[in-house]
Amino acid sequence: MLTVVHQGVGYPLMWTFLDKKGNSKTDERMNLLNRFEREFPEVEIAYLCGDREFIGKPWLTYLLLTPMIPFRLRIRETDLIGDGGKQLSAKTVFAHLRPGQKEILNSRRWVWGRLVYVSALRLEDGELLILISPDSAEAAISDYANRWGIETLFGMFKTRGFCLESTHFTDSERLSKLLALMALAMCWAIKVGEWLHSHTPLKVKKHGRREKSLFRYGLDYLRSVVNDLDIKHRQFLECLQFLSCT
Repeated sequence: MLTVVHQGVGYPLMWTFLDKKGNSKTDERMNLLNRFEREFPEVEIAYLCGDREFIGKPWLTYLLLTPMIPFRLRIRETDLIGDGGKQLSAKTVFAHLRPGQKEILNSRRWVWGRLVYVSALRLEDGELLILISPDSAEAAISDYANRWGIETLFGMFKTRGFCLESTHFTDSERLSKLLALMALAMCWAIKVGEWLHSHTPLKVKKHGRREKSLFRYGLDYLRSVVNDLDIKHRQFLECLQFLSCT
C-alpha cells in the first residue's frame, strides 16, 4: 500500500492485493510506484519511507534511477555497512550509541551495493533505528517518524475502526473495492471529527494527547446518527456535506 501522510495519518492512494503470505517483492513495489507516477505525473515526492522489509540492491537501484525518488529506508542491524574495503554490521557500527543518542556517518557508505548516507538512533528500549537515504541524512530520522502514519491507518481499518480482519471476503477484486469504500469512510469520519472538535473540543489527558482521535470522534458520531436516522435526519444531512468534499 502506498499512502500520503498528513497530520500523522496515512491516507491510502494505491494498493495491490498479493496472492501470497509475507512481504512484497521488488517488482511488485516498483509496479505500484510506476502506477503512481502515471496517475500523478506532476506530483513531487518529498521522500518515501519504508520499514526493514523494503530493502535490497534491486530496490535501491530502482529508487536511485533518474528521476531519483528520495527515500528514508530502515535497514536491519545485521545489514552490512561498507567503508572502502571494510564491511561491518550496522549493529557493530553503532554499538556505542546509548538510548536517545543518534549519529550520522560523515560520508556515504556502501549498503546493498549502493552508496547512501547512513544515520542511526538508539531507541529507549535499546533497539537501533538505522536509516539510509540518498541525500544528506540530517533530517532522515525526523522524516522517518512520519512512517507511523501508515500504522495509524491500519489501526483505523482494523481493530480501532472498521474491523477489516472480520471480513469474509477472499476475492481480491471485492477486497479492493471494500478498501476503497473504507478509505472514503475514513476520510469522512476524520472530516466530521474535525468539525465536532471545532465546536466541542476533545479533552486533553495528562499525557498530552486527546481522549480520542478525531477519526474515532467522527466515527462514533456517525454511528450514533445512522443508528437513529429517523430522529437525527438533520444531523445526517449536516454530515453529508463533509462526504461531498472528501
